[in-house]
Amino acid sequence: MGYFYFDWTYILVIIGALICLAASANVNSTYKKYEKVKSRNGLTAQEAARMILQGAGITDVRIERVSGSLTDHYSSKEKVLRLSDSTYGSTSVAAIGVAAHECGHAIQHQEEYAPLTLRTISVPLANIGSYLSLPLVILGIVLGLTGLARIGVFLFAAVVLFQLITLPVEFNASSRAVKILENNRMLETDELDGAKKVLKAAALTYVAALLSSILQLLRLVMLTRRND
Repeated sequence: MGYFYFDWTYILVIIGALICLAASANVNSTYKKYEKVKSRNGLTAQEAARMILQGAGITDVRIERVSGSLTDHYSSKEKVLRLSDSTYGSTSVAAIGVAAHECGHAIQHQEEYAPLTLRTISVPLANIGSYLSLPLVILGIVLGLTGLARIGVFLFAAVVLFQLITLPVEFNASSRAVKILENNRMLETDELDGAKKVLKAAALTYVAALLSSILQLLRLVMLTRRND
């Protein structure tokens, strides 16, 4: 068990955690900053989302309110766009930007955007990897079963791959959101700049998560090889 409690490779985990914390702090501070900037058109995020969906010809997606802050997401399985308490009824440029981003995912789904389809297909394996990878690696090292540990590493690699596939999906949704808000003049130029900063900060959280997972994967590979 010394591998896991007194090992210099923990530094990789710490670095990854710090990267994620920095990204999370950045998105929260950026959102709070532009949450105070109200859009001149007076649209709420929910109204903006409905307009965007209708403009894209999407009539079978429900918009629901979900508790929490920045818990916004689009469920392709249920065809539901959920906006958080901090977003749903807000007229801020931050909220409208987030709502437009989630609409971007709905449009991706409608158009069968390839990276989104690939991410959906990879969800089951990624879920298995997130639950079983670390226990298998630990068990394999403790029992001296290198093959078992390698299976755990492989499963964790599936998690990393899922996060890698997620990046183009998220960046594309944000790109779509900005274009829609600009083309439909839902936000003025200066307001759009604020929305862009919020979406960029949100996208960086996915980059941070990927980097953190890569460092964790590197650590698991090193531990498994050393055990071998």
